[in-house]
Amino acid sequence: MRALLLLGLDHVTRASRSLHSTLNTSCCAAAERASRSRHDEDGVSHVISMDSRTQEAVDEGERRFTRPPSGDAAGRGASPPVFLYVLAFFSALGGFLFGYDTGVVSGAMLLLKEEMNLSALWQELLVSSTVGAAALSALGGGSLNGWLGRRACILLASLVFSIGGVIMSLAPDKVVLLVGRVTVGLGIGIASMTVPVYIAEVSPPHRRGQLVTVNSLFITGGQFAASVVDGAFSYVSRGGWRFMLGLSVLPAVLQFVGFLFLPESPRWLLQKGRSQEARRALSRIRGGRGVDEEYDTIRTSMEEEAKEAPGGGLVLLRMFAHGPTRRALVVGCGLQMFQQLAGINTVMYYSATILQMGGVQDVNQAIWLSAATSATNFVFTLVGVWLVERVGRRRLTLGSLSGTGLSLTVLAVGFWLSARYSPSTTLHPADAQNSTCRLYGSCELCVLDPRCGFCYRENGSAVFDSSCVPVGQASTGHAAWGRCSNQSAATSSPTWAYNYCPTSYSWVVLTGLLLYLAFFAPGMGTMPWTVNSEIYPLWARSTGNACSAGVNWTCNVLVSLTFLHVAQYLTYYGSA
Repeated sequence: MRALLLLGLDHVTRASRSLHSTLNTSCCAAAERASRSRHDEDGVSHVISMDSRTQEAVDEGERRFTRPPSGDAAGRGASPPVFLYVLAFFSALGGFLFGYDTGVVSGAMLLLKEEMNLSALWQELLVSSTVGAAALSALGGGSLNGWLGRRACILLASLVFSIGGVIMSLAPDKVVLLVGRVTVGLGIGIASMTVPVYIAEVSPPHRRGQLVTVNSLFITGGQFAASVVDGAFSYVSRGGWRFMLGLSVLPAVLQFVGFLFLPESPRWLLQKGRSQEARRALSRIRGGRGVDEEYDTIRTSMEEEAKEAPGGGLVLLRMFAHGPTRRALVVGCGLQMFQQLAGINTVMYYSATILQMGGVQDVNQAIWLSAATSATNFVFTLVGVWLVERVGRRRLTLGSLSGTGLSLTVLAVGFWLSARYSPSTTLHPADAQNSTCRLYGSCELCVLDPRCGFCYRENGSAVFDSSCVPVGQASTGHAAWGRCSNQSAATSSPTWAYNYCPTSYSWVVLTGLLLYLAFFAPGMGTMPWTVNSEIYPLWARSTGNACSAGVNWTCNVLVSLTFLHVAQYLTYYGSA
């Protein structure tokens, strides 16, 4: 009996000790949570005596029992707050401005080169000056982002773009117009590397790819809107380009006003130690749902990134010294480089000119066909938004590159057919200026020389009475002398062709352009920006995106500054 009593007492003692241990663990966990709360509110560091691994296990166990399921599964089931889409919309207006400037210059250039008598060099300067300024400001945008924050940089970009739009619309000559183009480029460069980062940092993980791709959708939407504006104002007899370039001020002002009322990135605020502001910004973005858990996750990930990051010094040098970020930088910059070397912005900058090169005679028709190519770009970017989370970044990029190569081949074949069956010159009038134009035996050779144009008559599809004569000094819209020196609307007047040849293969060139954009837009048009917004740790994100955007704009400069001269020296199908 005594033995049984002793045994029972022993069991009671053990149970009491177990209960005491459980209560003590719960108290420690509660005290730890209170300590964290006081740390967030007061910014005071507390010394935690509990072992970190044990505490993480306790916290995880408590979350499982006291909170609803979290992570992607829960996040995917809940609809995001409307405010998140408002943020994405106003942020992506930076992409719209980028796209509008890319697209509007295509149609405006057809009017500018006649009104201001622009040479090929000046056309390339007006296009590439914006791109060059964007490259410089994108490289400097990394430091600005780390210093001022994402929100302030977007405000600065929209302000600079507005000033540039006003300068362009009021430009009295090509020099002032060049200043306006450079100013606009400075704004575009800052926005191009800031907007994807901002959207990525305010988006929930399971929607990040789609929302960052929305920026690319707005880029193509801006290009389409610009081509429609170009078409509408192409009928203005003189000065239509002022409206085309000046209307860019409207979305820039809208973005500036909108961002006056939008929050800063919570991650940037936490990085700067402004924890209370970060929590309030996150609560506003998420609509108050799951804020504590996401706040803790962000802070934990930032602490882990800080531990993994190499020591102090210049961020770029630290990225090169750290293996994972070095590889990420190579991938990010490589994607941006191949995007531009594939020729996308050459197509967008010079789409109307390319269509003229392919044989489209009427300026208005070339501008509206350019709008069709921009519409194709926009529609297939929507396809990319739908595919990005279903197919994956890698497969979408590889498929896009394969299709782009095939479509460029079709484009080159179209130009080759136009050159192969180019009409010959049948008249060789005496040239008082003793120019070399009269020596060319075909239209193809004639129009490749920027000093010459093709003057001909047409009966259906047959070309006759054709000659190659010098271009007028005041304007490329007529010849220096002879039948095509005084152009009129009379049907009996000969046709003056500068920069193109009459051909029946224009449809092949247009098909190549449409196929090119259909394959390029879903993958290579969107993935370089999406991938770069995701692959860098927070300490290297601004610098990594600045470097990749700088590579993008630098390659853009090289392509856009040389395209017209390459087309002259390598022929149209060689440049394709």
